[in-house]
Amino acid sequence: MNRFRSLIFVLIGVSTIVHSLALAQEKTPPGDLVQYVRSAKTDGMADRQAQQLAIRAGWPASAVADAVAEVYGSTKQPERDAAKGANSSPTATQPSASQTSTPAQIGSNPPDGERSIKTHPTAGSGVAYDYRIGAGDVLQISVWKEPEASIANAVVRPDGKISVPLLKEVEVAGLTPTDVETLLTERFVKVIQEPDVTVIVTGTHSQRIYAVGAVKKEGPIPFTYQMSVMQAISEAGGLTEYAKRSKIYVLRNENGKQRKLPFDYDGLLKGEHIELNIPLLPGDTLVVPH
Repeated sequence: MNRFRSLIFVLIGVSTIVHSLALAQEKTPPGDLVQYVRSAKTDGMADRQAQQLAIRAGWPASAVADAVAEVYGSTKQPERDAAKGANSSPTATQPSASQTSTPAQIGSNPPDGERSIKTHPTAGSGVAYDYRIGAGDVLQISVWKEPEASIANAVVRPDGKISVPLLKEVEVAGLTPTDVETLLTERFVKVIQEPDVTVIVTGTHSQRIYAVGAVKKEGPIPFTYQMSVMQAISEAGGLTEYAKRSKIYVLRNENGKQRKLPFDYDGLLKGEHIELNIPLLPGDTLVVPH
């Protein structure tokens, strides 16, 4: 009898340990989710935007909140946003590897549901937080639980304005996506109770730099984040074997005049002349002589 009673206590103890381990695992966000959020932070996204994107990618809202708290140190996301993400997710389970992507990979959704891959935070992933919207850009405007006020593809016209249901004309050129969220929220509050607006740039056509000469991919490069000369060379596919690496320069228009800004590729690789690896501006031309 005593042996039987001891066996029961052992089984109860084992069950308690297993249950505790299961709870611990539930409170620990998945590693790939943490990496997803960490990539978003590295790309300059605010914690709120990273949380929204992760929820839309299909992870459970509770796990996303834990991951954001771990990476950012805290989360500012309102509870209603988490609920919104939970409602928009098709399931409450973690998405499979084929359904997920890092923030730098999220693009427009093709018909087969697969996501296009981007090398930097660009269309659909939330461009750099300081990206300034311009004519030709395409915005996705979502108002939670208000489909009649939402727009899948709002193209910024040459006059810098977009047409928004219930609001008519709204000027957005020169604003960041966050600025537009704030502006639309202030406008919608007159016709919608507690509007919750999300703005994502799904097409970037207004800001570009240009690469010419001995690079592997000549032509315009979408200016979707604050890139340096070295990053622009990477975006252009790198240098060809015929490139004059010490003769590279950037052409910049300032007050109607062109400035020639030198760049020493080999020197930078050696840790020299780091100051020449300047941040580029929209309209700059990267010139790599043959």
